[in-house]
Amino acid sequence: MAEKIRKVTDQFWVAPQLAPAEIAEAAALGVTAIVNNRPDGEMLGQPKSADIEAAAQAAGIAYAFIPVDGRGIGPDHLDALDQARRAAGDGAMLAYCKSGLRSVVVYAYAAARAGRPPADIIAEAAKAGYDIAAHEPALAALAAPA
Repeated sequence: MAEKIRKVTDQFWVAPQLAPAEIAEAAALGVTAIVNNRPDGEMLGQPKSADIEAAAQAAGIAYAFIPVDGRGIGPDHLDALDQARRAAGDGAMLAYCKSGLRSVVVYAYAAARAGRPPADIIAEAAKAGYDIAAHEPALAALAAPA
């Protein structure tokens, strides 16, 4: 399990698809919240959100289902992630999707909206192995004061 996780920041980690059996191990690593950015039924054989949620509850981990599909990321996704981050408290939040990229982009947009500099966000993602440089214009627009 630990080899699947990429740390974007000390409090925000990402991974590809998780299985219910991996959730207790995530808790042992310090994860206090799980975010599922993958819609149910996206691919045959993927675990259902309810199964991951049940495993999270059994492990004492907060859970949020924030599916991102082909329609893109909107303000509701960012609001839900902000709420989930509050639920994580001081612990680490582990977000997942098929590869981790979608989860990184949702985090990046939320961080930019909160006022973090886009260059810092892009550098964090790159350090974790994700190239989100193409999102710089959107990040800049979100980070610009209204």
